[in-house]
Amino acid sequence: MGVQFGLLGPVAAWDTEGAPLPLSAPRHREVLGRLLIARGRVVPVGRLVADLWEDEAPAGAVGAVRTFVSALRRALEPGRPPRQPSRLVVTDGPGYALRADREAVDAWRFEDIAAHADQAPPRAAVPLWDQALACWRGPLLADFPAAAWAAAERARLEALRLDAVERRADALLATGAARDAVADLRAHVAEHPGREDGWVLLTTALDRAGRHDEALRALDQARDALNGGSGALARTQARILSPADSPAEPAGTADSVWDRAAASWNRSVPARSRARLHATAGLLRDLAVTGPDGLEEAHRHRRDLVSAAERTGDPELAARIIGSYDVPAVWTRADDPEGAGELSRAAARAGARLGPEGPPALRARLLSVVAVESRGDAAADAPLPRASAAPATETWRLRAERAADEAVRTARRLGDPALLAFALNGAFMQAFAACGSAARREVLGAELTRLADDHQLPGPEVLGRIIRLQALAGLGDFTAADTETEEIDQLADRNERPLAVVFTAWYRALRLCETDGWPAARPRYTRVLAETADCGMPGLTRGAAVLVELIPVMRGDGLPDPADFADLDPGPYRPWLVPLLLAASGDTERARQALSTVPRPPHDLLQEALWCVLARAAASVGHLPVLRRARDELAPAAAEYAGAGSGLVSFGPVTRHLATADAAIEAHSSAAGRSADDG
Repeated sequence: MGVQFGLLGPVAAWDTEGAPLPLSAPRHREVLGRLLIARGRVVPVGRLVADLWEDEAPAGAVGAVRTFVSALRRALEPGRPPRQPSRLVVTDGPGYALRADREAVDAWRFEDIAAHADQAPPRAAVPLWDQALACWRGPLLADFPAAAWAAAERARLEALRLDAVERRADALLATGAARDAVADLRAHVAEHPGREDGWVLLTTALDRAGRHDEALRALDQARDALNGGSGALARTQARILSPADSPAEPAGTADSVWDRAAASWNRSVPARSRARLHATAGLLRDLAVTGPDGLEEAHRHRRDLVSAAERTGDPELAARIIGSYDVPAVWTRADDPEGAGELSRAAARAGARLGPEGPPALRARLLSVVAVESRGDAAADAPLPRASAAPATETWRLRAERAADEAVRTARRLGDPALLAFALNGAFMQAFAACGSAARREVLGAELTRLADDHQLPGPEVLGRIIRLQALAGLGDFTAADTETEEIDQLADRNERPLAVVFTAWYRALRLCETDGWPAARPRYTRVLAETADCGMPGLTRGAAVLVELIPVMRGDGLPDPADFADLDPGPYRPWLVPLLLAASGDTERARQALSTVPRPPHDLLQEALWCVLARAAASVGHLPVLRRARDELAPAAAEYAGAGSGLVSFGPVTRHLATADAAIEAHSSAAGRSADDG
C-alpha cells in the first residue's frame, strides 16, 4: 500500500511518492490519530464518540463518526474502486481499526530504531540515534495537545525521546566526540532542567571538551535546578575536580591494562545489552571469592542481576544468568536465608520455563542452584516440624535433594568437569538428610578434589578439600584433617582465595581443643572469633560465640551457667539454646514448654551438635519425647564427634552423648513407672 503515517508532530499521511495526502478536516486527522494510537486494535464506535466529544456528544455523533471514517478512507486510498472494502481503515466488529505495518508509522519506526541503537556499540549507535530522533517533526499529535485519549502515549513516547537524546550524547562521549554533544545537551537541559542525567552528560561533555570552567558553572546550575541533586552530580564533580596531573600507571601493570580494557569494553558494548548481563554475572562470580567485601557485594548485587534477567522476558537468558553463579559454597547455613530462598525459587521458575526439552547442561546448572541455595532450611515453605514430634516428610527438602541428584547424574552423562563440580557442591549441601553423614561427605569431597585437580579447577579443589577437612574431623581422623588443612592454606595463597583460611583457622582451634583441652584452646578461640568476625559470612559467624561457650559445657556432664551467655548473641541458635538455659536456671516448667515447641535442628553441619544440646536439656527436665527423638537422630552418628563435622567446634564423641541419653531415658522411664505404681 505504501501509505506512511505521522504521529510525531501534526497528524499526517503521505502517499508512496512522499506527497502529503489531503487530511484537511481536523476531525479526519483526529480520527486517524486515535486509530493510530490504538496500534492496530479495534476502537469501538462508542469509544470514538466519547473521545472526539469529551464533554457531551451531539445526537448525530455516531453518524458523524461514520462520515469522518468514510472521508478518511477516501483520502488515504484515493484509487480504491467503489464498494471495495478499505485495506487500511477496516471495519471490525463494533468499530474500526487501522492496519499498518510498523515501518509505516513514524512513532513505531522511532521505537524500532531506538531499540536497535540501544543494542549497538557506541560508534554504530550514534547514527542510529540520529535516525531515530529524525522521526520527530514536533510533539506527539501536535495538533491535538489536549486530547485526553493520547495523554498516556504522549507521556510514554516523550520519555523515550528524552532518553534517546541522552543516550545519543552518551554514545558521542564514548567515542570521544564530546564537542559534538555539547550544543544539543545545552538545549536539552534548558528545555528539561529536571533531567539530572542530562546535566551529568553536559558537565562531562564540557570537561572532556577542555571547557573545565564551563563544566563547573554547569554543575552549579544543575544543583540550583535540581535542589542539590543526587549522588550522581556529586560523583561528577569529584571526577571533574580530580587532579589531571596525577601520575599515570605504567603501561604494563595489571591495573593499567584493566582500566584501559574496561574503558574499551564500556565504549564498545551497548548499554542494557545481554552481553552486559552475562559480563556482570561473571564479574559477580569472580568478586565473590576475592574476600569479605567482595563476597558481601556479590551477594547484594546478585538478586538484582537475577531480577534484571527475569525482566527481559527471555527464559533461556534468565536461566543462563541464574545458573552462572557457581561460586563454591562451603557453609551449610545460608548467610541470607530469605535471599537464598528467593534464588532457589527463581532457579526453579527458570527450569520450569525451559521445560524438560531445555539444554541439559543449563537444566543441570539450575538444579545445582536449587540444591546449593536450599541449604539448611532456606527453601522451607512451611513451619519447621517440632523436635518433639516423629520425623516428618518435608517436601521442600525432597525437592532440593532430587534436584541435587538429577544435576549430578546429568553432569556425569555430559562429561562436563566444571558442571559436575557445581553439581557435587549441591550434592554436598543436600548430604544432611540425617545425622551421621560424615563418611558420605568425605567421599564427595574426595571426588571433587580429584576432579578439580585433574581439570585445573582451583575453586572447586579448595571446596573439595574443605569438605574433606570437615568430614575427617567429624570422623575423628584428625591426622588426615591436618594434612588437608595445610593443602588448603597453600591453595588459598597460590590462588588468592582468602576466605578459605577462615575454615582452617577455626579447625586449628578445634584441633587444639582435642589435643590440649579446653583451657589451652580457649585463647585460640577468642582470637579466631575476633579475626573472622568480618569475614563476610554471617551465616557462619553470627552466634558462633555461643557455640564456643558451649564447648566446655557439652564436653562435660553438667548444665551451663546462664550468666556466661547473658551478653552473647545466640543468633540462629537461639531456639535450641533457650531450653538448655531455662533448665540450667531451674525453670523446669518453662524449659519443658520450650522443648515441646522447639523445631528440629536444621539439616546442616551442626545438626548433631544441636541434637546433643536438646538431649542435654531434655534429660535435665525429663522431657522424654525430645530425649528419645534426639537419641534416635544421633544413633547413625555413633562413630562421629558431635559438631566436629562443622570444622568449628567439637562436643566430643557422639557415643558419650548417646550413653548419657540412654541412661536418662531409663532413669526417667523408671521414675514414671514408679509414679504410676504409687498411684
